[in-house]
Amino acid sequence: MAMAEAMEDPRTLLIGQGVTDFKGIWGTTTGLAQKFPKRVIETPLSEDGVAGICIGASLNGMYPINTHIRADFGLLIFNQLINLAAKYRYMFGGLFEIPMLFRMVIGRSWGQGAQHSQSFQSLLGHIPGLVVLMPSNPQSIIQSYRHARKNHKGPVVMFEHRLMYELEFEDKPNQDLLNLFGSRIDREGDHLTIVATSVMVLEAARAADYLSQYGINAEIIDLHSISHPDHDLIFNSVKKTGRLLVADTSWLPYGVAAEMSRVIAERDPSILKRPIKSLGMQSAPCPTAKTLEDLYYPDVCDIVSASASLVKGRENHNIPLPPKQAMTDFYKHFKGPF
Repeated sequence: MAMAEAMEDPRTLLIGQGVTDFKGIWGTTTGLAQKFPKRVIETPLSEDGVAGICIGASLNGMYPINTHIRADFGLLIFNQLINLAAKYRYMFGGLFEIPMLFRMVIGRSWGQGAQHSQSFQSLLGHIPGLVVLMPSNPQSIIQSYRHARKNHKGPVVMFEHRLMYELEFEDKPNQDLLNLFGSRIDREGDHLTIVATSVMVLEAARAADYLSQYGINAEIIDLHSISHPDHDLIFNSVKKTGRLLVADTSWLPYGVAAEMSRVIAERDPSILKRPIKSLGMQSAPCPTAKTLEDLYYPDVCDIVSASASLVKGRENHNIPLPPKQAMTDFYKHFKGPF
């Protein structure tokens, strides 16, 4: 829906590997090549060159949407993205603007292994000039796409987790989305704050439902924006609850969890009743075997355990963990590598 709406503007290009494939990048580009044959462009394995084409198109009034079916492939455009797209407006004193959207798919599926499942949000969130987003529901995707295309005059990177494709979501029409690139409260609570990204927002919601049976009310903040998180929202929530758990889709060192900890530590660490806890991928390349992959990624069980220990003040919190279930079985069961 978001891609079709964007393509109604004749200045929009949709370009990348798989955009014309019959599977349509998990359905997100299905039918668009037939409806807009001149502006939906399949590309060879030439990510760096294609990104350069997109920058040139943007400088000439087009709005390119460059899609990467794996964020790992996006590493090949970092020169174009970081050295050119992110800095063009600054280096030319605001005379040139590069509005464009980079879609990058992250996360596990079917034995993706070390080179096809990485999450690079922290790398790009570090770069001034980029807006880096990690949506957790269709509403934020549509709103963010629309806002980026119509109002934002710079490059936006959207990390989309492949586990969330094909899911049914609850529509929240009254959700406060005044800051379309900002963070938002997904669920209110008073015992601890869980700041989460992407699919971990959904895992946090599952954990919060489970914890509520044991008298623990978790407040969930959907970080949404990696590059421009709402520091006031996060600080005020932690000030209310006194406890912070950060759940991310990537590695912990120098990452999203570290940045959230910095926000609290620099403002007022005395608001904490307990030390901050953080969850992310194990500090190793991703294994291919499914049984090892299940251990590699944090899930609802890890969130329940960490939350309970934060609230109870001890690791042995006596709250039973929910039954272990692979995330690929709960969200999306993959039968092949795509």
